[in-house]
Amino acid sequence: MILSDNLKVRAATFSISCAFSLAVIKLIVAFFSGSMAVMASAIDSLLDILMSGVNFMAIRHAEQPPDQRHPFGHGKFETLATLFQALVIFGSGAWIIYESVMRLSQGIQLAQLDQGIGVLAFSSVVSWFIARYLRRIAKQTDSSALEADSLHFRMDIYSNLGLMAGLLFIRFFHVGWLDPALSILVASYILHEAVQLIKRSLNDMLDQELPESIQQTIHRVITNHNGPLCGYHGLRTRRAGSLKIMDFHLEVCKDMSVSEAHDLADRLQEEIVREIPGADVIIHIDPCSVRQCPGQATCGRRPGNPAMTGFAQDLDGSAKR
Repeated sequence: MILSDNLKVRAATFSISCAFSLAVIKLIVAFFSGSMAVMASAIDSLLDILMSGVNFMAIRHAEQPPDQRHPFGHGKFETLATLFQALVIFGSGAWIIYESVMRLSQGIQLAQLDQGIGVLAFSSVVSWFIARYLRRIAKQTDSSALEADSLHFRMDIYSNLGLMAGLLFIRFFHVGWLDPALSILVASYILHEAVQLIKRSLNDMLDQELPESIQQTIHRVITNHNGPLCGYHGLRTRRAGSLKIMDFHLEVCKDMSVSEAHDLADRLQEEIVREIPGADVIIHIDPCSVRQCPGQATCGRRPGNPAMTGFAQDLDGSAKR
């Protein structure tokens, strides 16, 4: 977990540094060239700095260990940062559409096209490398905040390329309406991706269960565990930032000692954490519900035994009660 924390903090710091550098370059070019397109792109880079700063603060708070007031940790800070970024990204997309429609209606012309084309091309290449790096770290650490930051830089790539294509067509073919038309297409993609982020962050805040693939992994680990367990039920899962919280009732032989049952639960917990990075597992021990128990030594209800079938039900059955 410490390695994961360091990766996320380094990625957030890298994002802030790159966004700041791009913003300074664009502002300088926009000031000397007088290009409104470059100025708009510079403002977007300033927005990147804000988003990256929010990510940095959220990740630093989210990775703090649980305390007395927050026994489940601080992972929801990362979820809140994702929601905030998604709303800002949505607002940016809506503003681009509005501004593009105004340009179409008013026929505003762009100036100093060569400088604008150059800086937008450079910005697209740099944003591509940044987005790729952030997305890789986001997948490696399962960070929704870094995924949102990666989306923002990918958004920059498409918006910069769209503006650059418009500038090239305007320069060579004098098609002035193409620039705002392309911007509307780019903004539509931005709105779509922002809505997906909003849905994900709201689902996490409302404690939606983890994806089916993770629940199937939990089911597989439990049923394949090499130990004297009888089954499980009451599986509940949710997410808090990068933390995947889950709890369930584990049925064990009623003749087991407390120490034996505890050791069994610890081994099973370790297996689940190995299979699902970032898992926080709580296991409740229940005695086997079979009334006429043959005893622990001769119990046939083990993983892989046909007698286990009634307990190791699929995730659509009573195992999810």
